[in-house]
Amino acid sequence: MTDSNTSAWQRLWRKLTTLPDTKAPTSIAAPDEFIDLPAPATTKTVSPLTFSTARTADEYRRECARHVYNRYTKRIYQGVLPPMLYAIGSLELYLDTQGNIQGLNWLREPSHAPEVVQQIEDLVYEAAPFPAAPLLAETVYTDTWLWDESGRFQLHTLTEGQR
Repeated sequence: MTDSNTSAWQRLWRKLTTLPDTKAPTSIAAPDEFIDLPAPATTKTVSPLTFSTARTADEYRRECARHVYNRYTKRIYQGVLPPMLYAIGSLELYLDTQGNIQGLNWLREPSHAPEVVQQIEDLVYEAAPFPAAPLLAETVYTDTWLWDESGRFQLHTLTEGQR
């Protein structure tokens, strides 16, 4: 390989690993050129674990819906929804005892709007962990997402209705 075909990292590695015949280097030389590395991905801030006091699946669904609303206050459609929605999807989340998502299942997927499917999945994964429900034998959260063309939504559990 010639120096014109090697990367800056390879040239730096060669400088660092090649010792002169006389003595070991006392300092590390800076590379001739620097490479712009992509910025590190932002780390997700993990919300503290909250415990659900729900004794029934309906109570737990309301707590989970409230959790989503609290997490995405600016994305919630305020007021009564318009008569025609862009997408409607029903999603079932399987949660472990700590409220982490173990799996999801679309009961009604808005197939005409695959971008909405991806956005909803991203939202639920970012909202995790959901409230832990130690009083329930099974932890499944099912809700219907009512999606407006603006990108804002309501959950059926907490909807303000539709015109």
